[in-house]
Amino acid sequence: MEVDTGTVKLVSKEGDDFPVDIEVARMSELVKGMLEEDAEDDDVTEIPLPNVKAAVLRKVIEFCQHHRTEPMTEIEKPLKSAAMAEVVQKWYADFVNVEQVLLFELILAANYMDIKPLLDLTCATVASMIKGKTPEEIRKTFNIANDFSPEEEAQVREENKWCEEP
Repeated sequence: MEVDTGTVKLVSKEGDDFPVDIEVARMSELVKGMLEEDAEDDDVTEIPLPNVKAAVLRKVIEFCQHHRTEPMTEIEKPLKSAAMAEVVQKWYADFVNVEQVLLFELILAANYMDIKPLLDLTCATVASMIKGKTPEEIRKTFNIANDFSPEEEAQVREENKWCEEP
């Protein structure tokens, strides 16, 4: 097994380089696999991440660096609260207190890079935004158009009445 010392350059979609400790970068299963493929190559490795924008990659790296020093507590399912501060430590709750666009880009990056704790955190945040809301409130939160006719909506509500029971 190779030693987790040194740095690796993660390259964003825009071509920006982010030097990162190998130990931090290995939180990503995608990066870990690429590093293992290049294990014989002693040069500073560059890993292109064409699906991740620079601003998002910066946040992903920030998450991984913090996670190394203070691992996130396990997220209970189902969520015990819609307030993320009651689900995870304050730093993590603050980390995902971002614009929806960035939150969804973080989900995509976490999924693409295969970083399970980040994917769990970001998806739990979306779940907390849905928790306890009516379909109308959810549509408003996520700017989703209602494309059901009143008859179709009545039919769906009737078929799914069981899930609205207390």
